[in-house]
Amino acid sequence: MTLPADHLVNTDATEPASDLETDLGAERDHLTASRAALRRMRDRAEALFSTGGNVAGDAYTAETLGRTLARRVAELADDPDTPLFFGRLDFGSGPAAEDHAGHRYHVGRRHVTDDDGEPMVLDWRAPVSRAFYRASAREPQGIAVRRRFGFAAGLLTSFEDEHLDRGEELGTTSRILTAEIERPRVGPMRDIVATIQPEQDELVRADLDVSICVQGAPGTGKTAVGLHRAAYLLYLHRERLRRSGVLVVGPNRAFLSYISAVLPALGEVEVEQATVDDLIAAVRVRAEDSPAAATVKHDARMATVLATALDARIGGDVEPMTVSDGSYRWRIGAEVLRRLVADVRAENLPYGTARERIRARVVSLLQRQSEARRGDSPNDAWLRRMGKAKEVTEFLDRVWPAITPEGLVAEILTDPPAGVLTDDERELIRWPAAPRSLKTAKWTTADLVLVDEAAGLIERRPSFGHVVVDEAQDLSAMQARAIARRSEHGSITLLGDLAQGTAPWAAADWRDTLRHLGKPDAEVVPLTIGFRVPAAVVAFANRLLPALAVDVPAARSLRNDGGLTIEQVADLDAATVAEVRDALRHDGSVGVIAADTAVAGVRAALTAAGIENATADEVESPARVTVVPASVVKGLEYDHVVVVEPSAIVEAEPRGLHRLYVVLTRAVSRLAVLHTAPLPEVLAG
Repeated sequence: MTLPADHLVNTDATEPASDLETDLGAERDHLTASRAALRRMRDRAEALFSTGGNVAGDAYTAETLGRTLARRVAELADDPDTPLFFGRLDFGSGPAAEDHAGHRYHVGRRHVTDDDGEPMVLDWRAPVSRAFYRASAREPQGIAVRRRFGFAAGLLTSFEDEHLDRGEELGTTSRILTAEIERPRVGPMRDIVATIQPEQDELVRADLDVSICVQGAPGTGKTAVGLHRAAYLLYLHRERLRRSGVLVVGPNRAFLSYISAVLPALGEVEVEQATVDDLIAAVRVRAEDSPAAATVKHDARMATVLATALDARIGGDVEPMTVSDGSYRWRIGAEVLRRLVADVRAENLPYGTARERIRARVVSLLQRQSEARRGDSPNDAWLRRMGKAKEVTEFLDRVWPAITPEGLVAEILTDPPAGVLTDDERELIRWPAAPRSLKTAKWTTADLVLVDEAAGLIERRPSFGHVVVDEAQDLSAMQARAIARRSEHGSITLLGDLAQGTAPWAAADWRDTLRHLGKPDAEVVPLTIGFRVPAAVVAFANRLLPALAVDVPAARSLRNDGGLTIEQVADLDAATVAEVRDALRHDGSVGVIAADTAVAGVRAALTAAGIENATADEVESPARVTVVPASVVKGLEYDHVVVVEPSAIVEAEPRGLHRLYVVLTRAVSRLAVLHTAPLPEVLAG
């Protein structure tokens, strides 16, 4: 049962407290004691950090220990406005309870122990905590009572019990669960550890070696699933992933700012977050492609163009080699050298690695002759000298010439080779004139994927242990290949919604993207039940699905609250100001979304009306109102959304209806659509 906050105070001091009040008081005492225990854990970690340099044996050990202790201190940070625990498990006495029979555990965001090492709060990722998310009246998993706690600003205000051993389960009728899901928000995205649903938990706890693709309709929590899976894997495979790393890839920096607080709130402070362009930014972007040229450069065939051009550099004339070594002359025949080059070529190594392997094998042949003649092994200085000998270097430059990634891309853009691209496509990507040098080349954003592909052909990239890719429906084939090179020996969590694909190369089938990512056998799992976006908003946005030409199931929402208003107005600026004023009377964030070219005007109108507003990049701004260009709103959420002139959003780009689908599904409480021009026909019905 739930004990609401307004029932907590006993006004008659002579009347004994009820069992519910006593129980709530005990839970509050446990919260206070747990916070004190966490503070002592942090104090101990800080004390070790301050003295760590004195106990380390050498500078390297001291630095390593310092990093470890600093990380530990950061992991133990406590936010007083965030509940330290959100649930409790009371195990029964039956065989299903196994070793936990009769035990009680509080479940929270991190593990907290008392001074004797006994758990006061269990980490939500611990094996025993799984039952908090998976147990049901049908399958209690040994749980007698599952308790959920209600909080306000860090203060425990209520609790709600489900007696699973009696077949009592609240499910989606849980007032605390519903209140937490629907709680208004301002600022960055927060974690969902208190509200993870069974189908989400199954994905979160997937094994490290398993790659999965989540096709998630709006409001289904796919982003949260990916981030919480990263946190779970770091908990389970701490040392392995600390060595190889975890990477989160998002569509833009506004999105990364929005999600930046989730993993630190869960105690994970060493996860790298980047956009694709951040990952591959090897050259300075100084120009812009036409949409048609960018589309060609992002096509998977460009990988073939680059590989073919690089392969064509191999295999010049081979002549016998004679290397001077003081009074000695070492000779290697042409046939031996040709066979050496052919053997290395067959090993399919990165180009630069193969070049150095040929050098090493030539030096090895010279070493054998020296040992046979002199009777002893040459030293390292001799080996280095032979590797740099003029004859060896000239041979390498003939049969396997050195090349940089930028140099290779410049070659194919100066004179695009025939055979893979059409003549029209070759002309689209051709540079008008060759640059005087690579430093003066006017690289474009689309060239970044080409340079990264070339770098991957020349040198092997380090691989992350796990990569989370969000809003992946807009990955081009070449961007997917760039991520694949960074996850070659790790797993991937791919997150997206085909219906929200807005790029010219947006995916129509997840299998194509997974193939380019090097994970063709990954399971594609649909999430269709929404918890964040109200049903009325989802139903309105679903009208667009038939026009989007993607095979995805329509989203369904469990939320029957929220609001939807659609209004044709005479003055957009005045109507927007009035709608924002109305939204500000409610709790939560307000997002005003307009076509990119209209954003400046919208901000000016709001500012003139005295309404403080910010951009999507200003996550820490105190302003509750954010004005967002339609092109960067993907992945963001606001309690109240005002969409300004849908037709302008649609007309701004070739996949404008897909963009509008994204825009309409950003609201988690109320959506207001304002327009002067007619709505797109598919919506007007």
